[in-house]
Amino acid sequence: MADTALAPRPAPALDETMLAMDVVDTLRHADRLVQRELEGDARRAALKQRLREIYAGQGIAVPDRILDQGVAALEEHRFAYTPTPPSLQRSLATLWVTRGRWGRMAGIALAALLLAGGGWWLGVHVPAERARIAQQQELQGLPRALQAEHDRVLAATALPGPRDRAARLLAEGRAAASAGALSDARARLASLQELERDLVREYQVRIVSRPGEQSGVWRVPKANPRARNFYLIVEAVGPDGRPLEVPVTSEEDGTTARVAKWGLHVPEAEFERVRQEKMRTGLIGDPVVGQKRAGELETRWSIPVTGGAILTW
Repeated sequence: MADTALAPRPAPALDETMLAMDVVDTLRHADRLVQRELEGDARRAALKQRLREIYAGQGIAVPDRILDQGVAALEEHRFAYTPTPPSLQRSLATLWVTRGRWGRMAGIALAALLLAGGGWWLGVHVPAERARIAQQQELQGLPRALQAEHDRVLAATALPGPRDRAARLLAEGRAAASAGALSDARARLASLQELERDLVREYQVRIVSRPGEQSGVWRVPKANPRARNFYLIVEAVGPDGRPLEVPVTSEEDGTTARVAKWGLHVPEAEFERVRQEKMRTGLIGDPVVGQKRAGELETRWSIPVTGGAILTW
């Protein structure tokens, strides 16, 4: 008897196991029935009877021991799948399993991001950084350039007017460079360079007397329609005989431009003298009416002038 009791129980047949699983599945899908019928042991018989009726309706005969096994398995949660609780490992495993679905799109998105980032880096960041470095270097070098141009102005003239102007431009340029105002510092440097060029330049101012060109004009000023302003058409000529462009300010609208020819405002008597001379001989005997010397900004006139000028006629 002892050997018989200790002998291992044979494994149940596959069909009985499948039938027990079906019983459990039937009970699991009848949630309300299970909750109502399994509240106590007294109702197990009624539950088993109902299960017999369910299977009898399907033409299946189920032994009582199979029904008992099914009820016991349901209570012990056998044949039930319990999902893995949420965790980092579960999330990583899910991503790995579904990589075929999202991997291609993620790769395309990553490639697009890398291309966009590379384009921004090479097309925007790198040029901007180079421009910033170049601007910083220029700001650091501007004080020296300003000082050098200031010194050239001092070497070109001994007159207090141009020297004072050069000193003011130097101070303003240094202040602009210190404040990081690159455009203002550049403008002051350009003004110093222009001042130095105007100082070293020398030329004669001559009345234009070539055939087919006007030597003088008169205008009716807007402010006084009854008056007339008289102008000689003049040009700046360098030591080599070539015309030069010089800065001239129009008395009509205040515009300043560098021009080779302009109208010089003179008294009516001087205008008439030149007109009569040209009418008699066809030429102007002495066309030189002014001299601009190196180291000076103002022209020394040899005829009476009012100080005004026009740029168009």
